[in-house]
Amino acid sequence: MFKQAADIIRQADVFIITAGAGMGVDSGLPDFRGNQGFWQTYPPYARLGLSFSEAANPAHFQRDPAFGWGFYGHRCNLYRSTTPHEGFHIIRRWIEQRTAPYFVVTSNVDGQFQKAGYNESQILEVHGSIHHLQCLKPCSDIIWPNNEQLSIDTGSMRSRSVPTCPRCGCVSRPNILMFGDWSWLPQRTEEQEQRFECFLNELGEKRTVVIEMGAGTAIPTIRSTSERLGWRHANTTVLRINPREPEITTPHISLPSTALEGLRRIDQHLNA
Repeated sequence: MFKQAADIIRQADVFIITAGAGMGVDSGLPDFRGNQGFWQTYPPYARLGLSFSEAANPAHFQRDPAFGWGFYGHRCNLYRSTTPHEGFHIIRRWIEQRTAPYFVVTSNVDGQFQKAGYNESQILEVHGSIHHLQCLKPCSDIIWPNNEQLSIDTGSMRSRSVPTCPRCGCVSRPNILMFGDWSWLPQRTEEQEQRFECFLNELGEKRTVVIEMGAGTAIPTIRSTSERLGWRHANTTVLRINPREPEITTPHISLPSTALEGLRRIDQHLNA
């Protein structure tokens, strides 16, 4: 299977990288799959009986902004301090060796692809980004970079400061599509979607590989995107790299592996 995947990459003219939460696990980022994994990472929420979806609810910014920013501020600090794993650079090397056009589609809000050197204009963040902010109300359509320095009391998961909107002084929030969200501003993501559609429209008959990593079935946004791309273009092959849910129909390829292990094994065959 990994040799077959290497042959597909060797022949590819275009790369599309699709990534879910499992992509970050090899960098040491927590896996929030199920309440136990979430509570193990964040014991204060276990004591409160809050699930990931409940902790990631925008209502906290309205009711208790310091608590809302406790969760997202801690995650922001974590993502800023995390180094993208080798797999990010393996794919970049494949792309650069072939001088191939590429696009990244990710449900992750962590900005790890940008940190690994991928072009900002060639990334679609379908759920937004923790590295951008907006007004909670919102008072306008303005989205701005998150340059906040946040200190979090990890015992109570409360932020010692609350960022505010520079326009109206109201509480600000990350420009992320949260659970039960009503105020997310989608403009930044919509602009990314438009660039991705233009990219797809220019593919023509080029041989395209979709490298999907760490995309589960609980929130199947990325899996569905990969499969839709596989059906849309006859010359497209999807490589699904997933340790628990790798299944995909032929002619696409199922690789039961973590992202980093799978990319390393493909790379070994490419270099053989």
